Amino acid sequence: METFIITGATGFIGSNLVLKLLRMHSLVDIIGIDNMNDYYDVSLKEYRLKRIEACAAEYPDSRWTFIKGSIADKNLVNKVFQEFKPSIVINLAAQAGVRYSITNPDAYIESNLIGFYNILEACRHSYDNGESGVQHLVYASSSSVYGSNKNVPYSTEDQVDNPVSLYAATKKSNELMAHAYSKLYNIPSTGLRFFTVYGPAGRPDMAYFGFTNKLIKGETIEIFNYGNCKRDFTYIDDIVEGIIKVMQKPPKKQMGEDGLPLPPYAIYNIGNNHPENLLDFVTILQEELIRAGVLPKDYDFEAHKKLVPMQPGDVPITYADTTALERDFGFKPSTSLREGLRKFAQWYKEYYLGK
Repeated sequence: METFIITGATGFIGSNLVLKLLRMHSLVDIIGIDNMNDYYDVSLKEYRLKRIEACAAEYPDSRWTFIKGSIADKNLVNKVFQEFKPSIVINLAAQAGVRYSITNPDAYIESNLIGFYNILEACRHSYDNGESGVQHLVYASSSSVYGSNKNVPYSTEDQVDNPVSLYAATKKSNELMAHAYSKLYNIPSTGLRFFTVYGPAGRPDMAYFGFTNKLIKGETIEIFNYGNCKRDFTYIDDIVEGIIKVMQKPPKKQMGEDGLPLPPYAIYNIGNNHPENLLDFVTILQEELIRAGVLPKDYDFEAHKKLVPMQPGDVPITYADTTALERDFGFKPSTSLREGLRKFAQWYKEYYLGK
């Protein structure tokens, strides 16, 4: 039975990953860690957790264990690693959001830096006393690390030393920390730079979710940079598929000419490789909300949108170069924006409107 530790297990990506693993493997031992904080509506995290518990009940050959706690709690992290001895660790726990990092920076230092350090230390010590240890650490990075990068599409070969938010700086720091631990302790690690993840039961602070909430209430939505932003929207199922393919193929351990390990370390973009203009995005969203019956057919969309300047910490475009992902794993996200937003609109209607 393969043992996974998945942090951020009741988060958007984490919960969908757990569900997928339970459904595709006959024998898995999954330990989920999440502090269930109130950065957004906790009831949504509870909903995701209930879905996992229901799914785990359908697959009794596998084990699901949930631990409520923070990865910033070093003692907790060490205890979980020592008890369960994971072979694969997937670190998705993080304080997310660009704008929130401007108003509440402490949360980012605690979760994204201290928390990730605790995970790295636990991975390091998993090899103590001759143990086989963690075979692969996969962790969430972000397209935000590209910051003010002028090259498009964004390539993992690009220099990313110009973050425009603290959130982006913490994610770049994660990549550097992981590299150091890979070099020093020969820990196979792979960072995944996610590009604007969306879908059913997603994060309410994301634009598509927030827009929907406001449109239902008859409020005006603000479209930044006067609608001239482009985002490489990536559907949740594609993100999960990418994680699973990557986690099964850790970077190889090799020795360098100096007799020391070459760092078994890799970074990949996971994006749709097709940026969408925000104005087109909100038009499709509106059409799918009307189609699903979330908004009335005669909804006056033009009266409920406002074009505003760029916000601090934002960038005009995100665009993933997925060449390396395709080359190494034969995989490229393929869900169209309309298909993904249609599934979101249908879920939103069922979840919030009870229909």
